[in-house]
Amino acid sequence: MGKKRTIESYLPLTPALFHVLLALADGEKHGYVISKEIARRTDNEVNLSTGTLYGIIKRLLEDGMIEESSERPDFSLDDQRRRYYRLTKLGRTVAEAEAERMERVLALARLKNVLGPQNA
Repeated sequence: MGKKRTIESYLPLTPALFHVLLALADGEKHGYVISKEIARRTDNEVNLSTGTLYGIIKRLLEDGMIEESSERPDFSLDDQRRRYYRLTKLGRTVAEAEAERMERVLALARLKNVLGPQNA
């Protein structure tokens, strides 16, 4: 076994990777729903191609930030070829650390008058 990674060693996350973790933060989803949620939530600023999305999913699986769910919706309501994914404890911790890192960057931007005050 290799050396255990620190949470900080995963940071910073790419925006696309962070969006995938955010999409899974409120529950299990399959790839198509992850992609559609990201596009909707970002007003189509972030549109992940199928190849990009599944490359990210593969990396997140390998890093242990997400896992494939064995639970399935009712057979009559779902395509059995779909794979559902969920955050692991590590994935949630890394997402939280990235959000906190981004908050610090935004605070610095406000301090340097690059971004207006939070309650402006």
